[in-house]
Amino acid sequence: MRAADIRQKFLDYFTASPRQHCAVPSSPLVPADDPTLLFTNAGMVQFKRVFQGLERRDYTRAVTCQKCVRAGGKHNDLEQVGHTARHHTFFEMLGNFSFGDYFKKEAIEYAWEWVTSPDWLGIAPERLYVTVHHTDDEARQLWRKITGIPDARIYGLGDADNFWQMGETGPCGPCSEMLVDIRGKGETGKGKGELGLDEFVRLSEAGQLLEIWNLVFMQYDQQPDASRIPLPAPSVDTGAGLERVTSVMQHVPSDYDTDLFTPIIERAVEVIGKKYDRGPDGASYRVLADHARAVAFLLADGVYPSNEGRGYVLRRILRRAVRHGWLLGRREPTLVHLVHTVESVMGSVYPELTRKRMHIENVTRAEEERFFDTIEGGLARLEELKGTRVIAGDDAFKLYDTYGFPIDLTQLIAAERGQTVDVAGFERELGKQRTRSHAARERSKGGPAIRVKRSGQWRTVKPKGKQRWVGYEATRAETDVLKFRQADDRVEVVLERNPFYAESGGQVSDTGRVKGEGWELEVSDVEQVDGASAVVGHFEHEFEPTHALAEVDARRRKNIERNHTATHLVHAALRKILGAHVRQQGSVVAPDRLRFDFAHHGPVDDATLARVEEEVNMHIWENLPVETREMKYKEAIAAGAMALFTEKYGDIVRVVDVPGVSLELCGGTHVPATGQMALFRFTHETGAAAGVRRIEAVTGPLAYELVRKLEQQVDEAASVLKTQPEHLVRRIEQLLAENRKFERRVQELLRQGGAASGPEQGEHHRVDGIDLYMDDTDLEDRDHIAALMDSFRSNHRRAISVLFANGEKPSVHVGVTDDLVQAGVSAGRLASAIAALSGGRGGGRPHFASAGIGDSSKLAEARAKTPEIVRSIAL
Repeated sequence: MRAADIRQKFLDYFTASPRQHCAVPSSPLVPADDPTLLFTNAGMVQFKRVFQGLERRDYTRAVTCQKCVRAGGKHNDLEQVGHTARHHTFFEMLGNFSFGDYFKKEAIEYAWEWVTSPDWLGIAPERLYVTVHHTDDEARQLWRKITGIPDARIYGLGDADNFWQMGETGPCGPCSEMLVDIRGKGETGKGKGELGLDEFVRLSEAGQLLEIWNLVFMQYDQQPDASRIPLPAPSVDTGAGLERVTSVMQHVPSDYDTDLFTPIIERAVEVIGKKYDRGPDGASYRVLADHARAVAFLLADGVYPSNEGRGYVLRRILRRAVRHGWLLGRREPTLVHLVHTVESVMGSVYPELTRKRMHIENVTRAEEERFFDTIEGGLARLEELKGTRVIAGDDAFKLYDTYGFPIDLTQLIAAERGQTVDVAGFERELGKQRTRSHAARERSKGGPAIRVKRSGQWRTVKPKGKQRWVGYEATRAETDVLKFRQADDRVEVVLERNPFYAESGGQVSDTGRVKGEGWELEVSDVEQVDGASAVVGHFEHEFEPTHALAEVDARRRKNIERNHTATHLVHAALRKILGAHVRQQGSVVAPDRLRFDFAHHGPVDDATLARVEEEVNMHIWENLPVETREMKYKEAIAAGAMALFTEKYGDIVRVVDVPGVSLELCGGTHVPATGQMALFRFTHETGAAAGVRRIEAVTGPLAYELVRKLEQQVDEAASVLKTQPEHLVRRIEQLLAENRKFERRVQELLRQGGAASGPEQGEHHRVDGIDLYMDDTDLEDRDHIAALMDSFRSNHRRAISVLFANGEKPSVHVGVTDDLVQAGVSAGRLASAIAALSGGRGGGRPHFASAGIGDSSKLAEARAKTPEIVRSIAL
């Protein structure tokens, strides 16, 4: 079972009736409004305020597949990554949640059914073990009653393993874990019986009993005095690691052997050119695969490499990957190739990877190249220290301060050489530097303007200024600079009069340029910083911006506006034609396309899509005005304005109105009249999640380009088929009918004259009373070969025919006469054995089978050994 299928099955299970959970998209890896966390590290993070009673949602049941990172702070798995089967920096957490709705009984029922039912995962119950908190008799009894699992396979553990709390105070409660016995590769359905507690703990710690799901029952409110009082509405928070579950379902010993990682490892092997070892020697490949996922997702979610906070963690991950590529002999960027593979594998599930692909690849390549420039000098310095048993703390600090070597990287290289590092001495030197830096900042306070240093710290230019968004009225503005910061060549600038739109509500950020006296910045992104928008670009020199001319890429903005207004018209048309149940579930409004996700029970057929497309174009050609105004939220809703449940609105909202067609709350930019969209065309319709459909479309010049390209393709097809475009369908139907007639004639000729063109014309061997015929064939159609074999079988007794097809996909085909089939001879076994000699595989029915040839250069060897294979298998 593919990881993608497991992910979807989880969402499908919980959204289906009667469970009816709301499928909530993964939140970003940077937690919103939570300074206590570096990264989102569990599925419950986006619901933290809900569990605390500080926020209410429109649903009480939720299901998610949450992207997570654990690479810093309390959950720091970085050093273990690559050396174990389960440690990762980035992973996906499947979870279902109840906010004062269902509790232990339903949580256990759901978990057991999804894991054991043949309709879902189908893991044999006898392979499962359960833990509960040693005081949670209720959970123990529910497990026995609901699942029938013996009490001897339910283990009571203490607070360290089976009690969860959000903090020193607040919601908390006991946990219950499900573990699966993975001893004996592929032994699905084979139970191991009951285990004593000591043996259970030993096997769990050894990874042979693998935890796949943790159910947290939040039933208490912990007080400042450490006492616990029952919550008025108990809740449920669960988490199942997708990587672990996938390893179980694919019967592999390591997460890195699943289809979540193997495409990335295979790409790394292609790039580096050395064989991958699944043992300890393959750790560097596993590090590269894991870190490529973390780097791609962190960059997609707006984290940028730096020397502090989240950016520092990202830089450590990236540079650790570079170092492991170096260990494999790679002396040029490697990770940039792998983040591209990550996007190919996971972009359909996490569209931010596709949307920011160029940004991810550009930043990754730049960081790799920058580190290569410094690593040479650092390695030379380490070479000078090779003779020492311990690398002194001040030497380790110089490597960090001068060459950018993180202390963990120095330790890694030292360990390879049999050295240790004085980490305590390094920390002392680092502390001294921080003290010096703090003193220098204190001395600079209140002094004259100084030359900007690339410290990554914000520099205020106009202390009392306040940003004003002018992007609705203009794409160009002269403005003062309020503040800026520069880290290496990355620059962020906050403008007083800002025409640049920052990504929000599905609409992507503007690009353009900002220029001042002696400097110019190509704006590649716009980010939210402390309630203001900062334009982001790259500038290699130090500068002191005070006044600037800001210019948005107006052509790109106009295309975005066309697509944004189109999403409103599409939403209205879908609700009109499909029904009022249609509600927006997400969108992407980019300059080259729009994507719109909406709630609907099944696929939208071509005829219905055509009606929706016609409806949208009708409103475009009516050239209706697109009006915007600000209103009180309650008044807007009372007027019929559509609002998104996933958005948070203030008391005053902006309303976008296409009179008589659409009324929505929206802060994005739009065309002033629908006629400016010119033309609208759908390009794709597909499923996005359970109960959610996705359409993609283009407008304006790109829609015209699409139509023109289709016309060219029709003209070319008509020319090839020697007809006029308006007669193309009739000509194709005519050719298909003729082809069917010829196909029937070919089958008939093959049955009648097979002996004249079949394997009898090639080699003949007498193998212990069996006639073996072997020959090559130019036929590639398997049905034609099957017809030839049928003719052979009807004309022979105690005979086997073997045909080797040397076409685009080399293959071997075996036919066995009925009398030999009755005697136990199988064409499937013969085809499989012959193909195996060339690394191929295949099979089929006893009287006829086919198999692919793996290495065509071994075809002659396979043919030469076929008589011996017949002798060993057929007799």
